[in-house]
Parts: sequence; structure tokens; C-alpha cells
Amino acid sequence: MDLVIKNGTIVTATETYRADIGIQGESIALIGHDLEGNETIDAKGLYVMPGGIDPHTHMELPFMGTVSADDFRTGTIAAACGGTTTIIDFAIQRTGQTLRQALEIWQQRAGGKVCVDYGLHMAIGSIDNERIAEMEDMAEEGVPSFKIFLAYKGNYMVDDETLFRTLLRAKEIGGLVLVHAENGDVLNYLINKHVAEGRKEPIWHALSHPPEAEAEATHRAVVLAGMTEAPLYVVHMTCAGSLDALKVGREKGFRVFGETCPQYLMFTMDKYEEPNFEGAKFVMSPPLRPKGNPEALWKGLTNGDLQTVGTDHCPFNFVGQKDMGKDDFSMIPNGMPAVETRVPLIYHFGVNAGRFSINRFVELVSTEPARLFGLLPRKGTIVVGADADLLLWDPKKRFKLSQKNLHMNVDYSPYEDVTVEGYPAKVLQRGKVIVEDNQFVGKDGAGQFLKRDRFRL
Repeated sequence: MDLVIKNGTIVTATETYRADIGIQGESIALIGHDLEGNETIDAKGLYVMPGGIDPHTHMELPFMGTVSADDFRTGTIAAACGGTTTIIDFAIQRTGQTLRQALEIWQQRAGGKVCVDYGLHMAIGSIDNERIAEMEDMAEEGVPSFKIFLAYKGNYMVDDETLFRTLLRAKEIGGLVLVHAENGDVLNYLINKHVAEGRKEPIWHALSHPPEAEAEATHRAVVLAGMTEAPLYVVHMTCAGSLDALKVGREKGFRVFGETCPQYLMFTMDKYEEPNFEGAKFVMSPPLRPKGNPEALWKGLTNGDLQTVGTDHCPFNFVGQKDMGKDDFSMIPNGMPAVETRVPLIYHFGVNAGRFSINRFVELVSTEPARLFGLLPRKGTIVVGADADLLLWDPKKRFKLSQKNLHMNVDYSPYEDVTVEGYPAKVLQRGKVIVEDNQFVGKDGAGQFLKRDRFRL
């Protein structure tokens, strides 16, 4: 064996047991006892878990007149330091582009910089017969998931016909449709109304994106998924109403799945009323919700109504980017940093708080994203033949999630005063240590593009 990880407690979505892991090259070659190798890592007192998989990131995304602050290098270094060894980002089709052109642009952005393995979803801005045909080509290229926006009118937003046609085609080719579910027409009216009336503080961002608009769009997307018998994945769910719509669809046997993000579990919309424009740090779409909604989302994660925790990582600096909207909330770039803090937050506030088991934690942050997005069993679990993407987790390590301790390329942390218990001790990507003691020790550009399998569930 090239490397043996000894004396650790292996944790997967279904099992917890003591064993050694033997690694040959980039893969797990043997799981057993008293293994020997050329190198040894002593994992005594540590959990050994599959590396985290973040199914929803936006590295170096051009948006609202600027570009998200993390590129594929800084963002994936941050991901690794937080225990995530795979991200799935978005290639976004712009007006006049083919899907292949969008894919090539994003692969070029990542190439030579990305420090963990990555896949891509295809975000569809417009559908015609040529683009419908091209979806098969994307699936052949290992990009079998397609995102549709029901919000951002005049930019990304598509109509119901586009969503319906995309669902039909996805069913034919083994694709999975992702949906940003907010009623963009309602949002557009409210944003314009509030700005015209001089209501321009950050709180009006939340009041322009009511939870009912998310619940309605989620219900609409779930109904269309049921009509087409196509699978649907609702991204960044924030509120009880949208969760109820998803649950109704699942109870009817529809293949519909839901994701939430740590920010919606941790915060409520009172953040927008913080003084000195601090509320702008939390401006994202969908926005934070009123009290009661985080509890509903935690319950959904616990009982299986929600399947994954992603991040929607799309950071913008407070100074020089967020303050573009100092006098008008509609000009504040939407997004916040999250890729590095996801795994520790869900462990601390999920497992340590007694909301769910450590096995469910692994399922939420690694195994289920791998299953839904065509990466299992190569990623997301610990079995012979899998990539040796391993997270050596110190359950006793206390770590403050302050900006100075983190690696995300942004000038603030939403969790400045939060200290978690449980943090990565080491992180391995395909058999190589890439993080040790909160320092990235891997190589720039060593991440690989992952061709993902088609949706089979």
C-alpha cells in the first residue's frame, strides 16, 4: 500500500466502525485491520469520513456588474480547508450561446486553477430546438444536470414552457433538472415598487422576495415535474411553505428532491436591519426568512424531507462590491461566502446539537449529493475502489469561524462570533494530503473535471 490510515473510526452514511484504510495510487484499495503501507497516518481519536461534496457553488461568476470574489483557485482552497473535496459549479448559458460554448468557457475558467475535483451543471437561459437536442450532448460530456431560473426577470428567468420542455427532455436523456424557485414576475413588481417609493434599505430586499413567492414557484415546478414524470431538484430552499410543496410532491410519488443551505438554517431576516449597512452582507436570493423557518428546515433535514445541504457560495466583498448598493438594495450583489463553513456548521449545529446522527450528517454533506449527481460510488462513500477523498475529522477541535481564520477570498465572515466544535485535522484528495492543520498543502490546478453519470433513480 502507498498509504495506510490507521486507528481511525470510519463513518459513512450507514455505518460506523473501526478499521484501517489502505490506499494505492488515488483509490481505496483495502479496508481492514493491521494494514501496512509505505506511509502511515495515525487517525487515533479521529473520524474518517468521505470528503464533502458541495452541489451548489458559483466561482468567479459575473453577476450584477461585478464578479464573485472567489475564483476557482481561492474558492476550492477554501472548500478543501473546510472539508469539501468536490464541488459542482454552474456553466451559465448567456444569450446567443450554445450549451457547449458555455461549458467550454467554464472549463477554461477552472482549468489550471481548481484545487479540488469539480463537476458542472448547465444553467439554461433559453431553449429552442437546437438547445433541446444539445442537452444530450451535455449528458455525454458528463454534464447531465440542467438548471432553470424562475427568478431574475430580464436576465436568467425563463418561462414555464422552457421549464416544461427542459423537464421532458431531461426525462428522455437521464438528466436532472435543478430549479431556482421564486416567482420572478412578482419579485420584479415588488422590487420596482419599493425602489420607486424610496424604500431602499437592505430589509426591502427580503420584503421584495416574500416566502410565498418561493412557495408558489416550488409548487409550480413540482407539479410540472409530476406531469412530465421527470426528476426535479429544488435548490437553496428557505421556507416552510416551499418545503410543504416539496413534501406533497414526494407523497404523490414524484421524484422531487430538495436542498437547503447553512445560512437559511442559521439566520433570520432580522439580519437585514443591522446598522451601518451591515445587513447587505446577508443579501442573497432567496433571502433570509422570518423566525420559524430555520426550525422547519432543520426538521426537514432530520426526517428526510430535504436531501442535501449545499451552499450557493457566491461571495462579494463588503467594501467595493456590496456597497455598490449603498443607496439602493436592488444594486447590492446577491450572494455570500459559505463553501468553507458548510461542513463544520452542519456538524456542530446538527450532530453536536443532537438534531441527527453523524451518519445522517455524512449523508447530507457527501453521500446524497454524490448519489443524486452521478458520482456514487466513486465519491461520497468509503468503499474499495472509490477515490481516496477522505476527511479526517477531529470531533474535539474548537475553531472560530472568523474571517482571519478562513481562506475564502472575501473581507468578512457571516459567522464572525461562531465557534464550532469539530473540524478537519487532515483532508485527502485522491490519496494525497491537501489540507493539514487548516493549511492548504496541495497543488494549484490539481483538481480534475468529473464526468458525472446520468440520473438513474
